[in-house]
Amino acid sequence: MIELMIVVAIIGILAAIAIPQFSDYTRKGEDKAAQSDARNVLTQATAASSS
Repeated sequence: MIELMIVVAIIGILAAIAIPQFSDYTRKGEDKAAQSDARNVLTQATAASSS
């Protein structure tokens, strides 16, 4: 029973470390997508104004 409690504690510690890093990767991905969308809008606006 003690072994199971130790394993559960280790999994909890690893999850506590991994979840914030995963959230950071998700946020960075969303930021990159927003930057790409803004760049595409600028390109389309430039093309529309020059034609």
